[in-house]
Amino acid sequence: MPSPEKKSVVPVAPARADRPFRGIALILASTVFLGTSDVTSKYLSATLPSIEIAWIRFLVFAVVMVPAMVPGSPLFALHTSRLGLQAMRGAALLGSSLLFISGLRFLPIAEASATSFVSPLFVTALSIFFLRESVGLRRWAATAVGLIGVLIILRPGSGAFNPAAAFPLVSAFCWAMTLIMTRMLSGRERVITTMTYSAISGFLILSALVPSVWVTPTWHDILFGILIGVTSTAGQWIVVLAFRYANASVLAPFSYTQLLWVSSLGFIVFSEVPDVWTVTGAAFVVASGLYTAHRERVRRSQLLAIAAEPSPNA
Repeated sequence: MPSPEKKSVVPVAPARADRPFRGIALILASTVFLGTSDVTSKYLSATLPSIEIAWIRFLVFAVVMVPAMVPGSPLFALHTSRLGLQAMRGAALLGSSLLFISGLRFLPIAEASATSFVSPLFVTALSIFFLRESVGLRRWAATAVGLIGVLIILRPGSGAFNPAAAFPLVSAFCWAMTLIMTRMLSGRERVITTMTYSAISGFLILSALVPSVWVTPTWHDILFGILIGVTSTAGQWIVVLAFRYANASVLAPFSYTQLLWVSSLGFIVFSEVPDVWTVTGAAFVVASGLYTAHRERVRRSQLLAIAAEPSPNA
């Protein structure tokens, strides 16, 4: 009798656990890594082009994900039924990273970071078109408050306005697109698959661009570039772990502590002190994000309550 063929086992994501305090601790830890990556990127932007800094960052990211690219490896994760969406998500993530690094060359880090935190506002608008979500008046009001905060930070039309502020704004839009596509992939693709394709997409695109701006880095530049890659990859991975233990609406408020880290490190490394406009505008942006997270939590609770009601036809 021929031996039965072994069925291929498709790995599944670990089950989600409801441990909000562990998720909060992880998201707080991630802000330290991501803040360090941002400050190091600004430091390195004085000697290397933004494209080259991003290329080193994605090179390290790709090296970390190599075990997931090797056929036969227990971590192999290139099986996907949504290759196009994975590639577009990787391109959006690259755009967010590259544009933010470009803005750091010209802007104080606290101002760039505060501006980039408007991404939840873009997510609110984009979710209508891509996720077919309904957005109520309260969430639109929160979005308007966040936009007022951005205007306070940027002060368009005044002598203090810096056109380079467009970089973190467009970066925030790209990050919002990344989050939207992450939601579209959620439950259909493993996290490690999504991260692997993000690393591959970003590295390949940047490898085609970097020769046109190449500046031979010193060993000092290389070491700091590796630090950027390691801290940003670690920060992203910790965020992924955090979402296994708590909902986005629970974790979102704590992600704003990254503003404290980048402001503190910006003062220590660059002697940058956020002005009153940046602090005031950041307060508006954070308040908007907190209220949006609150409304998301309320909406989720209402949906769960509706789902729990017995059917009248049961």
